[in-house]
Amino acid sequence: MINVIASRYAEALFQVGEEQNLTNKLYEELKEIVEIMKCNDDLYSILKSPLVAKREKKDLLEKIFKGHISENLNNFLKILIDRDRVIALDSIQVSYKNLLNEKNNIMEGTVISAISMEENEIKELEAKLSKKYNKNITLENKVDSTILGGVLVRLGNEEIDGTLKTRLAKMKDQLSQVIS
Repeated sequence: MINVIASRYAEALFQVGEEQNLTNKLYEELKEIVEIMKCNDDLYSILKSPLVAKREKKDLLEKIFKGHISENLNNFLKILIDRDRVIALDSIQVSYKNLLNEKNNIMEGTVISAISMEENEIKELEAKLSKKYNKNITLENKVDSTILGGVLVRLGNEEIDGTLKTRLAKMKDQLSQVIS
């Protein structure tokens, strides 16, 4: 249920950004606010608490973020407070980013390797995948030594598994079929 709610709020904020050509700026501000909330449990607890008056929450946000965020995002946060939706802020940011990526024809993914990849290797892989999928692919490198070698690429719901671990497992299965 929260994802449906988050996507609706994200779409509304995105529309405001589109109308005023501020989608990227709003995303950066929203991302920063979510990071602040994650780092400051007390602030987040106050904003989602039903025991604190909505006026007090709005005043607190005004004091903290005045001059640091746009009027659009400030008003958006006030709406979230009025409707008791502050708890969905993290999901709203994720939904907003998905809308922004869709607009910019970007697909984010993860490349998992046994050792950390060099920046140029990641860029080369991004270029090949961008050509294959006809999208601008951006990859984040994660290290998992259990894959032994090769890479595992995750893009959305798709996996491209070129790991040594998987290849060895397939060989083992083939050998066991031959032997039995």
